[in-house]
Amino acid sequence: MGDRYDITGVHTLDPAAGRVVERADTEGVELIRFLYADHGGVIRGKATSRSLLAERLGTGIGHTVAMMAMNMLDGLQSVEHLGPVGEVRIVPDPATFVRLPYAPGAAAMLSDLRLPDGSPWAACPRTFLREAVAALADEGHALVAAYEPEFTLGHRVPDPAGGPDRLVPVDDSLCYSTTGFNQTHDYTMALVHALESQGLRPEHCHPELGHGQQELSIRHAPAMRAADNQVIYRETVRGVATRMSMWASLAPKPIADQAGNGAHIHVSLWDPELSVNVFSDPSGRYGLSATAYHFIGGLIAHLPALTALTCGSVNSFRRLAPQMWSSAYSCYGMDNREAAVRICSPTGKDVAASTNLEIKPSDSSANPYLSLGAVIHAGLDGIRRELDPGEAVNVDPATLPEGSVPRLPSSLDEALDALEADDVLMNALGPLRSSAYLAVKRSEVKSFAAQDVAYELFHHFKAF
Repeated sequence: MGDRYDITGVHTLDPAAGRVVERADTEGVELIRFLYADHGGVIRGKATSRSLLAERLGTGIGHTVAMMAMNMLDGLQSVEHLGPVGEVRIVPDPATFVRLPYAPGAAAMLSDLRLPDGSPWAACPRTFLREAVAALADEGHALVAAYEPEFTLGHRVPDPAGGPDRLVPVDDSLCYSTTGFNQTHDYTMALVHALESQGLRPEHCHPELGHGQQELSIRHAPAMRAADNQVIYRETVRGVATRMSMWASLAPKPIADQAGNGAHIHVSLWDPELSVNVFSDPSGRYGLSATAYHFIGGLIAHLPALTALTCGSVNSFRRLAPQMWSSAYSCYGMDNREAAVRICSPTGKDVAASTNLEIKPSDSSANPYLSLGAVIHAGLDGIRRELDPGEAVNVDPATLPEGSVPRLPSSLDEALDALEADDVLMNALGPLRSSAYLAVKRSEVKSFAAQDVAYELFHHFKAF
């Protein structure tokens, strides 16, 4: 990927990589970050200098295999084949090259983790999503997706009592209020410009329910691009805030008594040859096709396990509670924001094109490649087995008699138990990736259980 050598030993580049080198030269980029998301959900990477970029586009940057056994507290876990012996390469995708508007002189690319011979590595999250996309393509489908992230804007301040730093919101405005727009205007405009300069298309923006809470959604894209966009988005939200002497956190619950931050996933399924949204059927119930209902059936069947990947932190489950509009129940409904899967009302004149599902138990502590790949595998299982999701729930499920609608896991530990028992998702993850993910996440459960709430909140708002 990226480079080749002729018989004289002269180093040449393929066209895409060549364009990246040319851009770095002409745009004055000095450092280029090769980024990846780890099993803890943290965005990590290494950087190369412009002078070595042409070489590193082909060889990647060497990296210890052990980093995929590192949790969000930088605690290295004991996982077979992920110890001190072994090397992978962080190999960038030239198509993802972006200059970083919040870091002058720097650029970034999203990267795969590959074996030294260039072949895919069994613990690479981006490879997991690529393989899920390929499995879906074998069935004649392509997924279009968008994350809908929320974040808290504020300042990181010392705790007067000497405990861990706290996140103090930048304002105390009301939900959707114009006061909220005005108080964060300068930051929001800087963020919008930064996102647009990196090829992301902002759609909607507003102050949310929590103090300092913002929501800015990005236009949908093919699955891999959607996951890449989520990484760029996370980096940009935090980078712009840092540049403006603030702190932004996409953690699910960075402040205990404020509304939590979700990152709902919107998905639709398309026939790439016909450019037709196969979820849409104007004659179907709620305008959905049989294929859409089978996809929902797969999501419902795997939701307890899926939650371990889409809500990937201990902190996630402070947010994932009944009547918090975060979807704590395993059900679906038409525009029901307390259901785990919402059938969204179409927008605009092209009803078919805008038909989509919203998966609500999802947040930005998740590795987006693992979460979206797992969504694909769950939905694909529903299509293959023609699973029936049952009847829609069009009331708040918390108001129904207890047990009428199954609750989603109430802790990360419970979700991990469900994942470990889910053969479809475990087989899709594979032995190395699944064992590493479970080890990393079990260690986080244990570490945070031994500490107080302030410790948990601090480490989550710092990491995400």
